Amino acid sequence: MAAIAFRKYADLSEPDCLTDIDSTCPQPGPHDLRVAVRAVSVNPLDTKVRAGLVAVPESVRSLGWDAAGIVEAVGDAVTLFRPGQAVYYAGSFDRSGSNAQLHLVDERLVGHMPETLSFTESAALPLASLTAWQLLFERLGVAPGKPAYAGSLLVLGGAGGVGSLLIQLARRLTGLTVIATASRPQSRDWCLAQGAHHVIDHGRALPEQIDSLPAPPVTHIAALSRTGDHLADLAQLIEPQGRIAIIDDHDTLDAVPFKAKSVSLHWEMVFTRPLYRTTDMIAQHRILDEVAALVDAGVLRSTVSHVLHPLNAARLIEAHRLVEHGGITGKVVVARSAHDTARRGR
Repeated sequence: MAAIAFRKYADLSEPDCLTDIDSTCPQPGPHDLRVAVRAVSVNPLDTKVRAGLVAVPESVRSLGWDAAGIVEAVGDAVTLFRPGQAVYYAGSFDRSGSNAQLHLVDERLVGHMPETLSFTESAALPLASLTAWQLLFERLGVAPGKPAYAGSLLVLGGAGGVGSLLIQLARRLTGLTVIATASRPQSRDWCLAQGAHHVIDHGRALPEQIDSLPAPPVTHIAALSRTGDHLADLAQLIEPQGRIAIIDDHDTLDAVPFKAKSVSLHWEMVFTRPLYRTTDMIAQHRILDEVAALVDAGVLRSTVSHVLHPLNAARLIEAHRLVEHGGITGKVVVARSAHDTARRGR
């Protein structure tokens, strides 16, 4: 089968950073699905693993932690899926990724693909929607519903993949006032289109901008990007007994400024369940099925913004370059063919 291998510590200027290879057809384990991959999304994680900034086992030969495709075969213990079904998922980075013709993934991490989306649109959703859902409802402890006196959620870095889905979830499923940050007119407009009530500039001091808004106090913060640069501002503007959840990487992070306000600090790492084989690993299957239902009901939408094809090393290098360069809104997706960009319909 065809696959795209990566070389650790490789820069995009090096021709062998990503290469097309022939590989053996993978055989499903008991809980595995073998998926014929139709589209993949490229995330910052892909570029960090390739650059050697995030460690993965030596057995991981291919990148790719967002995919949509068709179940081709199933393991002996699989109960949730059958061959022929369209699926989408983020997988786990202790296994080879989805940059391949065929890919193995544990069924407990997989959702039934939205019926109203194409493979390309669906591939943009799994990692971002799982991260946003777990951050909002599990780490920050926000309950779905629209109480009269909800506070505000500050989304630091609202125009990326996670921020886009988080804004949608918070605006449509909770009573929180959503305040996103963005630094460019394009990303500001994108955040507003996702449903943000207000957008402020993270290139300027945050507390003064928030004080000028007709919004409730900031009770929850989702710190998605460059948290360390804004830590003093976040400590100043968060309400006493508020909650902050962080997803970006740090060598160190000083949480002491949050003590006086009894602010609770949470980390969200989307691969915790699969990496540690937690007893509730199937929660990711359930979340993705719920996200698909919300998409099909018109509550949520895909955040794909850049589409490339076909799915090969050359197109993936282009996608990595877009993600590494930064300044884009939404998600970058590479489809196996132009046909995979067409919506399936109900």
